[in-house]
Amino acid sequence: MNSIVERVLDVSPIWVFLVVGAIVFAEDALFVGFVLPGETAAIIGGVDASRGHVNLIAMIVVVVAAAIIGDTVGYEVGKHGGPRIMEMSVLDKHRDRLEKAQDMLARRGGIAVFLGRFTAFFRAVMPALAGLSRMPYRRFVTYNALGGLTWGIGCVLLGFAAGNSYEAVAKTAGRVSALVVAAIVVIGIVIWQVRKRRSDTESV
Repeated sequence: MNSIVERVLDVSPIWVFLVVGAIVFAEDALFVGFVLPGETAAIIGGVDASRGHVNLIAMIVVVVAAAIIGDTVGYEVGKHGGPRIMEMSVLDKHRDRLEKAQDMLARRGGIAVFLGRFTAFFRAVMPALAGLSRMPYRRFVTYNALGGLTWGIGCVLLGFAAGNSYEAVAKTAGRVSALVVAAIVVIGIVIWQVRKRRSDTESV
């Protein structure tokens, strides 16, 4: 990855914005996330900003906008062509994870859209699955915007703070995101159980 960043520093800042934005957008809109995680591109954008090659605020705006717009396009793709897309042979080896994503979406609704943003596979498929399931667009766009904003700012700032240590950050970012999602889910389950017990007690 070191050679990639060095090459990024050799090109015009406008191309850095375009490439990073395009990768983040395509990850969700076109399922590119299976081979090239947008997380890596966003972190590299942050590293580039830490070296003064591009403006930090502008990079955050580009990444957040690309994430939200990419998810919106993915939603429309799933809404209008979902069944055909789900039958694509390229997804055959991912059937188990697709089922988990669909189950998560059915149980959590908009929360699944938000949490899906922090896991590479779910980030690539959740928008299309939300469209396929006919989730109301207003609900989708609300959680999509919250997830895109949180994820985009976090990844770019992570790269900015890492500086020359970006290689280690890029390798561990996915694992950290997964742990954060797991913690949120566990907390949610605990709260739900407590409320359920209180409700049962009051009804007795």
